[in-house]
Parts: sequence; C-alpha cells; structure tokens
Amino acid sequence: MRRFWKDVTVEPGNGIALDTRPVRTPGRATLTVPTRALAEAIAEEWRAVGDTLDPRAMPLTGLANAAIDHVAPDPAAFAAGLAAYGESDLLYYRAEEPAALVDRQAAAWDPLLDWARGRYDVHFEPTAGVMHHAQPEATVARLGEAVAALDAFRLAALSPVVTISGSLVAALALIEDAATPEAVWQAAHIDEDWQAERWGEDTLAVQAREARRVDFDAGVRFLGLL
Repeated sequence: MRRFWKDVTVEPGNGIALDTRPVRTPGRATLTVPTRALAEAIAEEWRAVGDTLDPRAMPLTGLANAAIDHVAPDPAAFAAGLAAYGESDLLYYRAEEPAALVDRQAAAWDPLLDWARGRYDVHFEPTAGVMHHAQPEATVARLGEAVAALDAFRLAALSPVVTISGSLVAALALIEDAATPEAVWQAAHIDEDWQAERWGEDTLAVQAREARRVDFDAGVRFLGLL
C-alpha cells in the first residue's frame, strides 16, 4: 500500500484516523485501543510511514490488529493456547552438566519459579534433561486461570513474550512487574548463550535472534502502554 494520507490523529475513544478516516484492521474492524498512550504510539507508527507502508515496521499496529481480529472473538481459546506453555515451561528443564551451566540456569530460573510459587500457591517439579515431565494438574490449571483473566490486548501482547521465551512463568512475572524484560530475555537465552560462548556465534542464528528481539520488545512495549 502506498501512503495516501497527510495527517494522522488520535480520535476520542482512542481510535486512529488518517485524514479523518478511521484506520481499520485487516478484518475491517475499527482500530480502537484501550489507552490514549497506546493510541498515540500507534499513530506515530502511521506518521512514520514513508512512500510505502511496511507492516514489519509497525509492530504495535500489528499487535492491536491481532487483539481485535484474532483474540477478541474467542479470548478463551487464545488464552488456552498460551496456557499450554505452563505444561512444559522452559524453566522446568535443567541441564545435567556441566556444573557452571547448571548453576547459571538455577540463578536465573529459580527466582522466577519461587515467585510463581508464592504468587499462585502452586508446586513445580523441575527435572534434569529434556524428556517431558508432567507438572501437577493443579499447577497447570492455576497458571491457566491467570492467563484466562487477561483481556484480549494483554493476551495479544503476551503471546510473543511467551512463545519467544518458551516460558509462561517468566511472561507472567513480567506482566506483573516481578521481572524486568531484560531478565526474562536473558533467562530465555541461557542455553543459547552458553553454546555461543563455547563454539562461537553463527551469523544466521544472530540474525534470527535479532528478529526475535524486535518481536519480544514490541510485546513488552505494548504491555507497558496498556
């Protein structure tokens, strides 16, 4: 799409307009968001468009579109998809060796699990290795309830954080300000960083990581603007 508008404004009710015409989602719904701060940030993405619109340069708009078109029609189903990460969270599966990696994982992951234990009154069963190890049903259910309580916009923003980190527990800690975005990012990449330290970095892997970081940061920023 080529740029056809001159002015971008935030309308009453937190909608965005191009030359007074409302922006619509791909599903043709009006692009209206919960907060003025988020609406202003999305409007800035539209103001920054050059001659041609590039959706990849508009991550907040993309997340808002997803919230309205894909999450809001059935938030329970979307929440269930994210809650499934609580059954096989990254933080449950620990290295058996070397000791330095075991210690590094414990230093980053144990505080997150400890927080979740206190916050949700649940029990976890971490295990060594990568074979699936079932967690208590009550734990999985309680984490699922926490996700299901979120609105469509928070679910949409939480999605890249959960899927990129591989950790529902870390994502919930982030959304409740019990962990910083950088702490969650570093916790999610301990194994990858360990391998890179020993064998060197692969160019394609670095590029993929940078792309993931863009999506992760967009989700974090979106959450902060709600």
